[in-house]
Amino acid sequence: MTTTEGSFRLDGEQIPFQAGQTILDAAMAAGVYIPHLCHHPALAPHGSCRVCLVRVNGRELASCITPASAGLEVESETEAVRALRVAVLQMLFVEGNHVCPACERSGACQLQAVAYYCGMLEPRFKQCFPERELDASHPHFVLDRNRCILCERCVRASRTLDQKRVFAIAGRGLDSRLIVDSPSGQLGDSWLERGDRAAHSCPVGAILPRPGTGDAPERQGYRVPIGERLYDREPISRVGDAVRLGAEEYSARVTSRRVARAPSLSANAEEDA
Repeated sequence: MTTTEGSFRLDGEQIPFQAGQTILDAAMAAGVYIPHLCHHPALAPHGSCRVCLVRVNGRELASCITPASAGLEVESETEAVRALRVAVLQMLFVEGNHVCPACERSGACQLQAVAYYCGMLEPRFKQCFPERELDASHPHFVLDRNRCILCERCVRASRTLDQKRVFAIAGRGLDSRLIVDSPSGQLGDSWLERGDRAAHSCPVGAILPRPGTGDAPERQGYRVPIGERLYDREPISRVGDAVRLGAEEYSARVTSRRVARAPSLSANAEEDA
């Protein structure tokens, strides 16, 4: 049985934590949302995206890699911290080719949902328009590097959860890119299988299941209408990360929103009254 080690203050609220938890882990366990992208509960903290930054005792730190400690004063939803997060998100958008209205993951994309939550509605920096490859060589997945944000979730999941080395990051700075560890460098020539955790860990639309590879809602693509997808009706702070939800829970939430979308006659009568 785990025991509480102490608590810290997050935006004026006392947050209890257990031994080994980070600020982000403790906040999420307490039901307090801190925006993040590279973090995944099944993977070791990474700290690459910096979207989860908070101000700890006057210093800006990534909450996903900062250990929780008693007596810390943490700020997350202040104007200054939100401005820093928005700047990070703006850089992520312009460094890739993110065309949200045409993306299959629109409405179920964590990057898009976090941007909406943080109030990032337009780019601030000059668009880079990088030339990146699209790999459609695999029978079950398409790898679209245009949407990759280099969070390394797939890299870490392949190594630690699947016990493989399908993905890796090559290059530095703006030349950094996701590569496939296979003889040809193509995804179809790799050890990636349909059930691998790495294939379902992407927070954006960089790794997409191909049509006809299953009936789960996350594999249906455009068959889930815009307006009924995961983050279309509720913010990510309430719904949670798409990759944390199993197919049954995802389907239940989509179905519940469809029901809620059609008000009953009694509800209409009450409104008219």
